[in-house]
Amino acid sequence: MNKQLLGVLLLLPCLSFAQQKEVDASLRKNLEPLKAMYQDLHEHPELSGKEERTSSIMADELRKLGFEVHDAIGGYGVAGVLKNGSGPVVLIRTDMDGLPIEEETGLPYASKVRMKNNAGVDTPVMHACGHDMHMTVFIGTARALVENKKNWKGTLVMIAQPSEENGLGATAMIKDKVYEKIPYPDVAIALHNHAGLKAGTIGYSLGAFMASVDMMDITVFGKGGHGAAPHETIDPVVLASEMVLAFQTIVSREINPLESAVVTVGSIHGGTVYNIIPDQVKLQLTLRSYSDEVRQHIIKSIQNKSKHLALQAGVPEDKLPVITWTDSAPATVNDKALSAKLVTVFQKLFGSDKVIETPPSMIGEDFSRFARAQKPVPYTMFWLGTVDPALYDEAKRENKPLPLLHSSTFQPAPELTIRTGVTAMTMAALELFKSEKQP
Repeated sequence: MNKQLLGVLLLLPCLSFAQQKEVDASLRKNLEPLKAMYQDLHEHPELSGKEERTSSIMADELRKLGFEVHDAIGGYGVAGVLKNGSGPVVLIRTDMDGLPIEEETGLPYASKVRMKNNAGVDTPVMHACGHDMHMTVFIGTARALVENKKNWKGTLVMIAQPSEENGLGATAMIKDKVYEKIPYPDVAIALHNHAGLKAGTIGYSLGAFMASVDMMDITVFGKGGHGAAPHETIDPVVLASEMVLAFQTIVSREINPLESAVVTVGSIHGGTVYNIIPDQVKLQLTLRSYSDEVRQHIIKSIQNKSKHLALQAGVPEDKLPVITWTDSAPATVNDKALSAKLVTVFQKLFGSDKVIETPPSMIGEDFSRFARAQKPVPYTMFWLGTVDPALYDEAKRENKPLPLLHSSTFQPAPELTIRTGVTAMTMAALELFKSEKQP
């Protein structure tokens, strides 16, 4: 067992059985309304930056519970504040946006929504990353904590964030001065669905959890012409292809093998017909890493390779590739002591066999921005298992893959996932209200 985790296990006082009973009672009372909320949110997803209906639901729910609510922050961001005496400020965050995916689950409450994206293109929309479950647990936790106010003292801050999927939402809320409207936290916590863990389980990492994310656009210029006379052109399709291959050596040959990094070219577009060499090609990349040094090395290497491959192809100085990128999300690195404390809470709640240490992931999240906006404060995110246990066991027995996050067939097992999520998040918050006041 991890030595730090063992130390916390030995020192942490036992959870209050009375508190747990009261949280269970709150959950039993609210379970059917929460299931109905989940189905409604699932059936009515909204794209990043367009979460008008969803944010209104979050704001209304918090107002009903007595929170001081601020909305329209950084777009459709919502922040609720509930003061309950002197004590620490505990921040709990959810995200709200869906994805441009056509749902194929066959559920009776499956999404049939279509929306225009930011480019004006009509697209289907689905909660394929489970933000509908995140929001349901978020509201269930708020209800449980309000109904058990006698068991904690401090300030509860609940943030419902737009535009997580494109990595812009947390930054937008912070730039829109969310922390002039709400108190800065002493500690911040969040959860995320996991498509490979059984419903009823919790996953955790003591440290590295999710990678940083950069989204990069590269426009590759050339000299167009007839496809039958390539010698009279500078072919940007060939040049872009050489760049794609060159980028793959950055991680394999320039980064320490003990460091984690990814360079993926997810989109390449150029040309119109068979026999015309175009003037330009556009590439879109995603970059992932855990270290600031590795991140900067990757960006500089891409710039260097792009420039020199273009010069080698005969591209003039004024037509070198144009590169822009967005720092979509910093790495999510959980505070080890905080994470270990919550692992202990979860083990007491669910049993050690249902609390599973998971390896770091190369997917990204912008939740940590809320804990780094001013002075850094401890934060942690944990995984919430979603897979129906019977389906999980069948998939393992028959060696069949489970639907992934961002899949058109991703579907959590609602009741058990809601129960586990609300119980875990509520009891975690109660534990943090005891001791997380910062100097």
